[in-house]
Amino acid sequence: MSEDVMSEGIERRRSLYGFEFREHDMRRVDPSVCRTYDIKQLWQRTHEILRLALLGHKSTKIAELLDITPQTVSNTLNSDLGMRKLSAMRLERDAGSVDMAKEVNKLLPKALKVYEQLLDDEKASAALRKETADTVVLDIAGHRSPTKVSGQIAHAHVTLQEIEEIKKRGRAALSDVIDITPNEEKG
Repeated sequence: MSEDVMSEGIERRRSLYGFEFREHDMRRVDPSVCRTYDIKQLWQRTHEILRLALLGHKSTKIAELLDITPQTVSNTLNSDLGMRKLSAMRLERDAGSVDMAKEVNKLLPKALKVYEQLLDDEKASAALRKETADTVVLDIAGHRSPTKVSGQIAHAHVTLQEIEEIKKRGRAALSDVIDITPNEEKG
């Protein structure tokens, strides 16, 4: 239960946990327009904002998804509590990724032995052996063609001199990889 305390002419109340707080000054605020907040709902919204930010959504997208203002999202993400919580969530996510990579590295030699046995097994169907070989070559070795292509459009005004400089840098970078000198210069 709370108890009332009178100190310095200001009526104060003591909460269930022993904290003193002042009553609302009814002379200044009309009780019908006094704002109250559901703390549980505010915490849930804060955690949802942080979760969406951790997933990589932009502030404007988070605001749109949660039907709140971008300023509310910004305030939450840039608050001291928001930054600390987001940092802790990122550390936990990254630690989970490292643990998963360790588990995959432990299982990889066993998986490769199974693939090797399937490829060497004369009794296995040709389709199963081909599928196994495709998995090894394309997925494990990383030779699968990209399935999603994304691009960005950039718009710029450049001079002929800048275009020639870009070509020159491109040729220099390519010449480090392959010999691109014209045939008449070689012989």
